[in-house]
Amino acid sequence: MVDAATAFSGFSLRDVPEARAFSEGVLGLPVSEDHGMLVLHLGSGPGVLVHPEGTAHEPASSTVLTFPVPDVDAAVDELSAKGVTMLQYDGVTDERGVNRHGGPLIAWFTDPSGNVLRVLED
Repeated sequence: MVDAATAFSGFSLRDVPEARAFSEGVLGLPVSEDHGMLVLHLGSGPGVLVHPEGTAHEPASSTVLTFPVPDVDAAVDELSAKGVTMLQYDGVTDERGVNRHGGPLIAWFTDPSGNVLRVLED
């Protein structure tokens, strides 16, 4: 019925050119575009489909994409230098936007469409 080997994930966005500029310019991801949708190429899998919803777009209510990094603080510095603001969660994150309360270090931020992304120290 379904083929797990070809399954892929996706999420919506507000504006394709804005999302492409952020994905390529800020995050440094390889991106392709087909039929007005973006594919974020992550590793060897089929990629993540990012599709436009325009003014009907509602940001996802939870994290849509996680980027493992060797050093969360270095990733926060690099993202901040590119104009990205880390999210602050009361009682969870420190002044830099990093969760240091057990488990791996994590920092959250949003894409231009308001979807939540995160860097996670591996």
